[in-house]
Amino acid sequence: MRKYIKFILLFLFTAFIFWFFGRNLDLRQVSQSLRQADAYYLVTAVLIICLGYLFRAIRWKVLLEPITQSSLKELFATTTVGFAAIFLIGRAGEIVRPMWLPMRDPRVRPSAALVTLGLERIFDLAALACFFAVNLLWFTPPAGREKDFEYVEWAGILMLLAVVFGFVVLIIYQRISTRVIAWAGRITDRKFIPKRIQRIFLSILEQLASALGILRDWREFLSIVFWSFLLWLAIAVPTWLVLLAFNIPVTFSDSLFIMGFAVVSSVVPTPGGAAGAFHTATAASLIFLKNDIKYEDAAAVSIAMHLVYFAPALVFGLYYFFHGDISIQRFRSLLSSENAVEEMDENNGQLKMENGK
Repeated sequence: MRKYIKFILLFLFTAFIFWFFGRNLDLRQVSQSLRQADAYYLVTAVLIICLGYLFRAIRWKVLLEPITQSSLKELFATTTVGFAAIFLIGRAGEIVRPMWLPMRDPRVRPSAALVTLGLERIFDLAALACFFAVNLLWFTPPAGREKDFEYVEWAGILMLLAVVFGFVVLIIYQRISTRVIAWAGRITDRKFIPKRIQRIFLSILEQLASALGILRDWREFLSIVFWSFLLWLAIAVPTWLVLLAFNIPVTFSDSLFIMGFAVVSSVVPTPGGAAGAFHTATAASLIFLKNDIKYEDAAAVSIAMHLVYFAPALVFGLYYFFHGDISIQRFRSLLSSENAVEEMDENNGQLKMENGK
């Protein structure tokens, strides 16, 4: 019952943001601006975004290598299904990927998928922070906005510091993981903590320690960095192409600035892939750079950019969802945290039996 109430509240919040975003818009001008956009640039942007989803799947495969073998085909399918779920139901759809992949590829345990997706987010944050912060080194703020730009610079610096701190913590954990896991086992060995929950928690810590083996192997680490760079380049270039499609005179550096705001806003846990929040942040960042741009044109850009980012995942994701051998009821049940826990517990038990042979 609580999850339905939460979804309704998020839906109402999304509706409010959409109202706030479009309350003063001339929808005819927005529609006209969308019709006048250069289709060549938009189609090219969509194709590159599709390539980006493939890069994301390849990187996931590299992250899983210290733990288990995996299928690139199933990783790509799972990636698009997961992002389609995020678009349809919001950030609650994040649970789809770590639960979907083990059903498609039995070699991958839910805890392994969950841990590697956590590492994926860390590398995503690191890549975004580097793109955004390094770009600020030669970024020229609009005339009259120098004071406002100081806050943006501080945000970029804080993002970089957060990334450095995060990697330091991970490196330390990887080196002392045996002691940490033993300590966690003693702490969670309490009557009021179910054994099932304890086993899942310890399994996640063990899988995390295994996955962090990439930090000891510089070749694997550079491989992750390489694919992360290609992935975010495959997001940055389409961002620039969308802006060019609307005949907006911006540099690639400008597009990186806008991409930073667009991507950060996409983490808002509202249905529709952070719909409303994404559009507002993207349009606001564009207006920040170009004082002379019409609000309707900025809104049209944000709508097109949102579709370019998510439409490929929605198309591929729905295709793999309806052509898979997983029933809708089974899929819906896995969105429940209670069922997710049971699934993880069952798989972890199987893993222990296999290791004991």
